[in-house]
Amino acid sequence: MTDEYGRKLAAVRPSGRQLAWQEMEFYGFIHFGMNTMTDREWGEGHDDPAAFDPAALDADQWVLALKSAGMTGVILTCKHHDGFCLWPSDATDCTVAASPWRGGRGDVVAEVADAARRHGLRFGVYLSPWDRTEASYGSGTAYDDFYVAQLTEVLTRYGPLFSVWLDGANGEGPNGKRQVYDWERYYAVVRALQPDAVIAVCGPDVRWCGNEAGETRPDEWSVVPGALRDAERTADRSQRADDGAFARLVRSDDRDLGSRAALAGQGAGQGAGQGADPVWYPAEVNTSIRPGWFHHPAEDGAVRSVDELFAVYLRAVGGNSCFLLNVPPARDGRIHATDVAVLEGLGRRIEDFRARRIAATATVSSGAPGDIATAWPGRGRTPWRPDDTDPLPAVTLAFAGPRQVEAVVLGEDIAWGQRVEHVVVRGRLDGRWTTLAEANAVGHQRVLTFPPAEVDTVRAEVTLARDTPVLARMAAIGTAS
Repeated sequence: MTDEYGRKLAAVRPSGRQLAWQEMEFYGFIHFGMNTMTDREWGEGHDDPAAFDPAALDADQWVLALKSAGMTGVILTCKHHDGFCLWPSDATDCTVAASPWRGGRGDVVAEVADAARRHGLRFGVYLSPWDRTEASYGSGTAYDDFYVAQLTEVLTRYGPLFSVWLDGANGEGPNGKRQVYDWERYYAVVRALQPDAVIAVCGPDVRWCGNEAGETRPDEWSVVPGALRDAERTADRSQRADDGAFARLVRSDDRDLGSRAALAGQGAGQGAGQGADPVWYPAEVNTSIRPGWFHHPAEDGAVRSVDELFAVYLRAVGGNSCFLLNVPPARDGRIHATDVAVLEGLGRRIEDFRARRIAATATVSSGAPGDIATAWPGRGRTPWRPDDTDPLPAVTLAFAGPRQVEAVVLGEDIAWGQRVEHVVVRGRLDGRWTTLAEANAVGHQRVLTFPPAEVDTVRAEVTLARDTPVLARMAAIGTAS
């Protein structure tokens, strides 16, 4: 069921930092800063630091709100395009040190980093490469020096980071010129100072899914052409207007990035050159809980519902991606009560879904079963690998009696690469088998949902693979009572 080309694709593997990142699955974005005070999405720069004075900033409240939704980490916008820094940077006067907040002795980045660690969440940073206040922007190396100085500050002052999140926003400088970012230099600084952090999404470790609406592809592949790592591809498609509409824009192009046919069509894996050769470059699905990325009082009635966000969660975390959900605090420095309630509801919905896992006895078509039947949430310590000669590798879960089932969770042990190319899930009742769902890509985790079906057994059959599959998890999910 495998061939030389398939084995070559299966040999592309994630780094240790990518493996650790993928296990996080769901984490939060916090957009907060001068734009929050001025009710803007994109500030124009040169704002008076005196405008920044959140009366009740509570980083613990932020982190606990994210944690209630089941998130495992938080990424803070340390500086957005307007150039105002949420830490006392030595490279500019446009910082919290020039504001009245905390008497000019405050540091939002430190407060969020500390709160995250107090409550068991990992911490990450966003640092806009575009700075509308800094005079050297657009000058070339001089601005790169400035940006690297600030990057060094946030990478060395706040402990271990799980993600350094970079976008491609690139506007005109005060001289009318655009800065050509020295991405390779930026990456080298991150690697030297935070070697365990992934660099996303203008970066080599994690790619943007392609929109900010929370939409996902039917099949998401982690092995894609190396050319997709070109940061300028993301820059060309980044937001360019000061409005919240971009967060609802859905693009339908690039629906297939990594199937065998798509890769072969670009010469990937066939010696076509570095840009086409396949790389491990997994997807992150990002969207905001509100129309905009920063808090706007006019949007307090437009917070997305638990149902909508849970659907995004299932498609993203259940579609071989990680889910990055933005939750913006209000001008007073607290997350609005409506957002908090939705996050709590989302956390309960996720826990309920997991709790409906049906106890089952697992059997496999060949080889030792490992602990695949007890490996979700999380991953099994011993994955299942069928015999290389198994013509139809399959895992069967048998229940104590007929049960209503509405989803099956599958996951590969991606330390061995992404191998499954097609899987069929079938259900049995009274000796008759019915196809419930099928998919192409599986990867770290795939949640296959289908209309509720009464069955006493479910079986996942790997009908096509790039190499012998290595499965880490399988679970059947019953319907809500």
